Amino acid sequence: MSQGAMPQPGGWPGAGAPEGHDLETEPAPLGHGKAAAREDAPAGQEDPGFCPARGYSGEQEEDMYRAEDEIEKEKELLVHERGLSEPKLSVAPEMDIMDYCKKEWRGNTQMAKRMKKGYEEVSQKFTSIRRVRGDNYCALRATLFQAMSQATDLPIWLKNQDIMLLPEKLISRYNWIKQWKLGLKFDGKGEDLGDKIKESLALLRKKWTGLTAMRTAEERQVACDELFRNEEEEYSLYEAVKFLMLSKAIQLYDDKEKGKEVPFFSVLLFARDTSGDPAQLLRNHLNQVGHSGGLEQVEMFLLAYAVHHTIQVYRLSKYNTEEFITSYPTDPPKDWPVVTLIAEDDRHYNIPVRVCEETSL
Repeated sequence: MSQGAMPQPGGWPGAGAPEGHDLETEPAPLGHGKAAAREDAPAGQEDPGFCPARGYSGEQEEDMYRAEDEIEKEKELLVHERGLSEPKLSVAPEMDIMDYCKKEWRGNTQMAKRMKKGYEEVSQKFTSIRRVRGDNYCALRATLFQAMSQATDLPIWLKNQDIMLLPEKLISRYNWIKQWKLGLKFDGKGEDLGDKIKESLALLRKKWTGLTAMRTAEERQVACDELFRNEEEEYSLYEAVKFLMLSKAIQLYDDKEKGKEVPFFSVLLFARDTSGDPAQLLRNHLNQVGHSGGLEQVEMFLLAYAVHHTIQVYRLSKYNTEEFITSYPTDPPKDWPVVTLIAEDDRHYNIPVRVCEETSL
């Protein structure tokens, strides 16, 4: 995970969990166990729908993944509070990163002190932060938003016409892919799954192409903000990316079975009891994304390989360790663009923005 350090298979979250059972800890009821319950809670009420500062009792991390019914209740609350005509924000407007830190971490526990130090370190390179909505698409949303808002050229893998043939090709070869669980915004059935995934891939290519045609970073930023306010299109993009992750997983698994050299993370990925093969990975992990869970650490590597971007994460809970800045993958190809995220607890991701002038020079 860190540069030169990778955990053993048993160390990954979900390793050893029986197939068919919930892979995440039972979520706390809405309004309980969140930041307001901890000693170093933020002042005032949390903004619903965004990745919150995590709840801690002493030094114990609490699982904040939520069930589908809780997500729907939150959506109803957001609609009631903001009005039916106002679109929900998936990525909040930027704010000064140290102002955000002071608001979220006001206590003097060891965890609060560590977070403050971590944010101080990040602020040496980035001046602002954008909070990301936390509905179990958090990792996908933060990564894709950063990648698309920074896009100046259409990636080679999106230029390849074969990408549009992937759904039909893989579904015809692997019947178990019909177990695909579409996101909460879709009502599709198995028979039209291929068409829906193909539409999602086409949308991803269309939007990415449009962004690369824009002349300035400001134009791309505005366009991305608009795209990530359109729930139907936004969630369609996530289906495309999840399918690309599955496609990459199938390729890596087949290569491993044939004795070919594969990235070490893929050995760990398929060493888990819950993802011994791509079919289990789909049922027990990818199908849960956006529903009852998000991406686990080993799946961040898979995401990076799927979109051909290096994902660099400031892991604030690991401040003052070699894992404070973790890259997925650890030894990426030199031509991969880099996106940078912030994680307080390896579950929720926010976006640092505005590189300091001194750093850019």
